[in-house]
Amino acid sequence: MLPIFLASSSPRRKELLITAGINFSTLSVDIDESIAVGELPTDYIARMATQKAQAAMNKIATTIPVNDVYIIITADTIGVLADGTTILVKPNDQQHAMQMWQAMSNSTHEVWTAVCISLVKPNQSQHNLIKSEQILEKTQVNFIALTKQMMQDYWHTGEPQDKAGGYAIQGRAAAWVKSINGSYTNVVGLPLAQTLQVLNAMQSIDYS
Repeated sequence: MLPIFLASSSPRRKELLITAGINFSTLSVDIDESIAVGELPTDYIARMATQKAQAAMNKIATTIPVNDVYIIITADTIGVLADGTTILVKPNDQQHAMQMWQAMSNSTHEVWTAVCISLVKPNQSQHNLIKSEQILEKTQVNFIALTKQMMQDYWHTGEPQDKAGGYAIQGRAAAWVKSINGSYTNVVGLPLAQTLQVLNAMQSIDYS
């Protein structure tokens, strides 16, 4: 089996891969996650996953022996309102979180995760990208009507601060979810079945 690197600091993604029995190493990457003016959600999330993959390749360039092939997994998750253009990211502060929650209250939004899986082979001067495949998974999430008190109480739990859309479906915000349509693990942060399908295909590629 090829070495696998999860280039993410998300404990949720790590837990999902562990649950699936995948052996992997983790590393964190730091990129500018600002949304470009006029950038559509599909373009933004694909760019984030791709740039994280490149940053991961650069970070581990000196640690992998020449000719040792490996796989990098990167991902980015956002929420998108029903208008299809408004991106819900990690909240900057309580006011920002409550603005997003008010927009999601008593309505359906979507959670999108872009996953980039890269097969890489280093040589003497650089890391050659043999193959890269990107997944874009979308899940519809329907919220109940939220009161101001519910939102304030949830913010003070500390759970929303580092979550896209400001909530964790696997946490206390599960009580807000009336229904979902699509992959549950996608809402957590990694569409597991789809990711494993691509990983298995990558492991069988003839890269000699």
